[in-house]
Amino acid sequence: MKLDLIVNGQKRSVEAPGAERLLDTLRERVGLTGTKEGCGEGECGACTVILDGAPVMSCLVPAAQAQGKSVLTIEGLANGDTLHPLQREFARLGGSQCGICTPGMILAAYAWGERPDTALDVREALAGNLCRCTGYMRIFEAVAAAQGEPEGEGS
Repeated sequence: MKLDLIVNGQKRSVEAPGAERLLDTLRERVGLTGTKEGCGEGECGACTVILDGAPVMSCLVPAAQAQGKSVLTIEGLANGDTLHPLQREFARLGGSQCGICTPGMILAAYAWGERPDTALDVREALAGNLCRCTGYMRIFEAVAAAQGEPEGEGS
């Protein structure tokens, strides 16, 4: 089936089986490999993308469900060569190590920061994203730093 999507602000049309996962469509048909597959079962959050403003695990979303919708991937956060503050702080503070969870963590944090009411604690906001490398503190510190808080606070 033909899918019309808005990926990172650009209209894209691709041919894909309707039951194909959004994860596979983004990686294999659109060519954006920043979205990672971790578990393939919606348990780890590595494949998180923003679909019409909400974080979703793209391994669980049929591509057909994204028809006509806006998808933001990790590649869409940067503005040319200028990294988004979350990307910059993850790199600066060591919020990523192996890199598998990093795109999903950053996009989940981005979605949390875009909420009009960010009363939800960042730990709760990122609870659906698992990391096996960093121990989470550097991730929380990177999110706090990107929000303009001093390192270590808000985590």
